[in-house]
Amino acid sequence: MASTFHGIETSKRALSTQMALMQTMGHNVANANTDGYSRQRVNISASRPIEALGFTKSNAAGQLGTGVQYDSITRVRDKFLDDQFRNESKDFGSWSVQSDTLNKLEGIINEPSDTGIRTVLDNFWKAWSDLSQNPENVTGRKVVRESAMALADAFNYTDKKLSDLSADLTSNIDAKANQINSLTTAIARLNDVIYRQEGLGDDANDWRDQRDLLTDQLSQIVNIQVTDTPQGYTINMGSTNLVTFDTATETTADALTNGVGSGDISSGEVFGIVTSRDRHVAEYRKQLDSLANTIANGEVQITIPKGSVLPPGTVLNGTPYNGALTSDITVTVQGLNGLQKLGYTLNSPLQTGVDFFTSKDGSPITASNFQLNKIIADDPGRIATSMRSETTAAGEAVVKGNNVLALLTSQLKDTSFKFVSTGSATVVSNGTVDDFFRAVVGQLGVQASEASRNMNNQKSLVDHIASQKMSVSGVSIDEEMSNMIMYQHAYSAAARAMTTFDQVLDKVINNMGIVGR
Repeated sequence: MASTFHGIETSKRALSTQMALMQTMGHNVANANTDGYSRQRVNISASRPIEALGFTKSNAAGQLGTGVQYDSITRVRDKFLDDQFRNESKDFGSWSVQSDTLNKLEGIINEPSDTGIRTVLDNFWKAWSDLSQNPENVTGRKVVRESAMALADAFNYTDKKLSDLSADLTSNIDAKANQINSLTTAIARLNDVIYRQEGLGDDANDWRDQRDLLTDQLSQIVNIQVTDTPQGYTINMGSTNLVTFDTATETTADALTNGVGSGDISSGEVFGIVTSRDRHVAEYRKQLDSLANTIANGEVQITIPKGSVLPPGTVLNGTPYNGALTSDITVTVQGLNGLQKLGYTLNSPLQTGVDFFTSKDGSPITASNFQLNKIIADDPGRIATSMRSETTAAGEAVVKGNNVLALLTSQLKDTSFKFVSTGSATVVSNGTVDDFFRAVVGQLGVQASEASRNMNNQKSLVDHIASQKMSVSGVSIDEEMSNMIMYQHAYSAAARAMTTFDQVLDKVINNMGIVGR
């Protein structure tokens, strides 16, 4: 026969187990809104039964139960969903950065608008058209000068904004390197803490949640492979190890950039940043360089009318020309600069035109160094508009009323250029300036739209998997509350059982054996 105190011990074990259930339930409810928290569950089982005490083995059937006990407190987590989330998160990180960059590029290019490069270009060609109607008009020349300076400012400003965007992206790589180092250091430290804690036989649920949250954040920055070992997470980025047990390997911005080049980094925010800088921004800078250089020096075919007088020593397409043309000729010239050198300025004595656009530093013309020739900026009379000269008493002089060159220049708006290669894919190799710029803007719009679509699709995937994770690991207040009622009743019942045993003992100890007193 078991001891009367056996019932008290059984009740005590039940009270302890129900208390652990209620405390874990309270912990779940308290962390219902904590990022990365996984619902915890108390695993209970019947405690080891015993034989009834006696000098010999009891003849009673069965074993005597000793109540309930809790074996462990574990978190509810699905590793498959964790892996899926990290796989989709890295692609979301890459597309979100690229989409953001392309949206900023659209803001910088600012087309269509009343202040973008296309409007400035239209004003420039219109100024030439107006000047061709009255080439001697000083005001018209000043308008051409101002519109040319506005065009140069537009190129310079746009390139400066693109350069700033590129610099911002570079600084972001530094920031991401620091963020990666911070996360990997924390993960390595948690590896050590978890290893020590679980070495004592405990379940380090909250530490594991924190480590998984940090790992999820890391997966959005770079593509990682996570291996769960007895010593903790081993994390690799391609062939580069980031974390092994309690050791984190620091990375740098240069290492991340090289990692993209070598293929170690193929997705994540870092991949998106480097791709945005070295592909999108760099490409559009080159396209602008090509546009600016082509306007100044790009090959273009023009037809010079009969009667025009080319400057002495002029050689076009290998053919020297002297005196007035006896017929129309179609030749190739080097952009606006080449065209200007075929005509005469307003000044006397007879003066041929000069380069209309030059670079600020003497290097090949780009969007950043594009400028109106200072000679013309200081004296609009140096704009060549005439292609006729005449012999006067004072010598050879320009026919100031001739507008052939101004007219040819204004017609360049609708003339096909051969665009200068910039070392990258050119959107249009032959076409008008408007065609080229329209193609650039169109390409940007398509890329931005595609990046935005991919980002939204990827976000839907990430949100869907996060929702599935929440359905498994998230805390349901309704469920916890119903469990609380169940645990509370179980606790009350155990307390009542203990009270019953207490009353039995009271009867045995205090009220038995007192007959006859």
